[in-house]
Amino acid sequence: MHVIVTRVQPQAQAWVELLDAQGHDALALPLIEVRSLVEASGVQAAWQQLPGYLAVMFVSRHAVDFFYKENKPIGLDLYAQAAIKSRAWTTGPGTANALLEHGVAAQQIDTPPEQAGQFDSEALWQQVHGQVHPGDKVLIVRGNSLSADGALSADNDTGVGRDWLAQHLLDAGAQVDFVVAYQRGAPIWTAAQRDVAEAGATDGSVWLFSSAEALGYLQSLLPSQDWSAARAVATHPRIAAAARATGFGVVLLARPIFADVLASIESLA
Repeated sequence: MHVIVTRVQPQAQAWVELLDAQGHDALALPLIEVRSLVEASGVQAAWQQLPGYLAVMFVSRHAVDFFYKENKPIGLDLYAQAAIKSRAWTTGPGTANALLEHGVAAQQIDTPPEQAGQFDSEALWQQVHGQVHPGDKVLIVRGNSLSADGALSADNDTGVGRDWLAQHLLDAGAQVDFVVAYQRGAPIWTAAQRDVAEAGATDGSVWLFSSAEALGYLQSLLPSQDWSAARAVATHPRIAAAARATGFGVVLLARPIFADVLASIESLA
């Protein structure tokens, strides 16, 4: 099976290797590029204020990596990390693993269990709502998205879930703050990559989508492409809805766990 993995690098290549090991012909065609901020003073200020927060919610692995990367110059070390008692909230195991890699203790991390039906803000809230009391402060670490016309906006990838979580925190009497730690944008394709994408619309390839925003960039890169003969596996209902709205003829839903994704891909054989 030919599989097109659209995740951000380096995660895309890691999934390619996993799929290749199962006998599939996979390749990486990232539909989002992640970049550092030009000005990171806001991220550094947020680190200094961490002791005042009940919890910090990281929207993705990249939110973790760039938040810690930008704070290394101001003396981030394991001793300082141990002194901070704020909870670390994530919606999935990949982001939780990133926190562990940066020295956050496992007992400080809250995330939906691996057997959860979905990894999203709703599932996270089921884990953490009992922690929240009126007057608590929660920080959400996210990115900015660079649109196809060059305009910056708050990162809206699965933004409905994020807004949902923020509203539930506000309803519980908490204060919600946001900090932007990185920038996301459309990739700049080579001619070969464009050829892969155009062929993938009709050659029976299976597209793997883990971001609704990626589908928006795909449309901007190939605005006149007919996707009615294309097939996709999406890792969240909102992403599946975006794939159908883009015009994909076959869209399957799978949890973002490799075994589940693999099963969905192989069901299309």
